Amino acid sequence: MAQYTGIQGQNILIVSSDPSNPVEGQIWYNTTTNLLKGYSYTPAAWASAPSLNTARWAIAGVGTNTAALAFGGYAQDPTGSYASTESYNGTSWTTVNSLSPGKRNMGQTGVQTAALAVGSGTPDGATQQNNVQSWNGTSWTTGGNYPVAIQGASGAGTNTAGLFAGGYRSNPPGLNVTETNTYNGTSFTTVPGTLNTAASSQAGNGTQTAAIVAGGGPTSLAVETYNGTSWTTRTSFSTPRGSPGGAGDSSLAIIMGGESSPAPLTAATELWNGSAWTATSNMSTAISDFGKDAGTSSAAFQAGGYAPGGKTAGHQQYTGLALTTKTITTS
Repeated sequence: MAQYTGIQGQNILIVSSDPSNPVEGQIWYNTTTNLLKGYSYTPAAWASAPSLNTARWAIAGVGTNTAALAFGGYAQDPTGSYASTESYNGTSWTTVNSLSPGKRNMGQTGVQTAALAVGSGTPDGATQQNNVQSWNGTSWTTGGNYPVAIQGASGAGTNTAGLFAGGYRSNPPGLNVTETNTYNGTSFTTVPGTLNTAASSQAGNGTQTAAIVAGGGPTSLAVETYNGTSWTTRTSFSTPRGSPGGAGDSSLAIIMGGESSPAPLTAATELWNGSAWTATSNMSTAISDFGKDAGTSSAAFQAGGYAPGGKTAGHQQYTGLALTTKTITTS
């Protein structure tokens, strides 16, 4: 017969303040708050958050889920390509200084106080632009032009050490490209390493020397990582998708939403651990064409985009699986 002393597990601690470094499965009673608490996993989940001031799709998004920047976009209306820029402080979105000119389906990278907007499509999608704009936390300024007129290039890095790859060009007609360019804060340099699969509107994340791109238009399973010299084709995720969102880097990343086939849009979210993809909690709303460099693999966000009803100002935030302190109740 098993002895109770061998199977009883941990004692329940009685403490006046919560432990500073609890371990998984630990339980304690806090005599100050008169609460029974424990330290265990909280499932990954998406939750709605305050909406943008201006609804649009083909929008860019960079930063974190408490310090974000959303800019540009499109809505198939007389406005054409939006110039509006909005900043998020964890509580609300504030309209700040605009792009000049407006952009849609642009390459993007950076953080809330230092971002890049690279290339653009004209409102009718017939031609592309090579205009580049840099954000300093207050205003946009025109930077060195991209080597070619392009839209939908994938971005990674910072506004002084950026990486951009792929994209769509209408000249030659209807062509996704493989070229890769680095940015030093002043000008672009075309580098020898090219994508193995020509693609546009991919999620792009990471740094100038450790990046990942995934998905692409119209729908794709393509995944590639960059090591500062060359691109390597990696394991595909489960749901083909175009114009998805992304976050993280080449070792830990997330891909979410996008256009899918046969369904018009998908809410599927998948995590990358450096070698394989795993399904995680679906987005609350299926959506595409929103920010592609939006947070980390455990704390990502979506702002704007194309939803089943058309352009949206909607905003969702993702919180990954995490160990947290919880109050234990009888319910």
